[in-house]
Amino acid sequence: MNAEAELVSFASRGAMAARLADMIEAQLARALGEKARATLAVSGGSTPADLYRALAFRPLDWSRIAAPLVDERWAPPGAEGSNESFVKETLQQGKAASAEVVGLWSDAASAAAGAATAAGRVEKLGWPLDAVVLGMGTDGHTASWFPHAEGLNDALSQESAVVHVKAQQSSVTGRHLDRLTLTLGAVAGARFVCLLITGAEKRATFEKACAPGPVADMPVRAILRARPDMWICWAP
Repeated sequence: MNAEAELVSFASRGAMAARLADMIEAQLARALGEKARATLAVSGGSTPADLYRALAFRPLDWSRIAAPLVDERWAPPGAEGSNESFVKETLQQGKAASAEVVGLWSDAASAAAGAATAAGRVEKLGWPLDAVVLGMGTDGHTASWFPHAEGLNDALSQESAVVHVKAQQSSVTGRHLDRLTLTLGAVAGARFVCLLITGAEKRATFEKACAPGPVADMPVRAILRARPDMWICWAP
């Protein structure tokens, strides 16, 4: 990749998922050869579902792989919108049934109170993360870095691995405004980062995010600028 973010286009979502599964499998295999445990940070949303299903049957020692969530709605597993439930349904199957999905939700009184608990879970996994899978919304958010959200500055500047943010309600956020999210430092420091984009509308959003402008307007700019070497993949 060049010093500027570059889009890699695929003919289909299946082809994109297969290629990224190859790359992530190689990254995790390399990590397992170097240390006791590898880490794959995973996002929710419909876009990475095919990738997770492809990865789930790759011949890795999944019992030594932890899959922390990139972000989470303040909703318990099993509730509507739970990223933890989505990841368990799509990734934690087949050979990957023994992978450890590391959720961010807890029984804390609030998302703000639960941020420290979530950070403790993630930070004990070891750093840097070996691979991170990101998505992007049509509003220019990634992870739970939403435009002009309360706590966005913390998400983009704090050293803690996980912080609480409260998004401004929109058609993208739905009713779940309180979120826990990995910070820019946690994501940008990973050995391998990929951003999955699908459809014409999100491609236009990406192109807009690559132009000069405030990070707060389109927070995906933070990782585009911090990791221009990451794999940014698009399929129709």
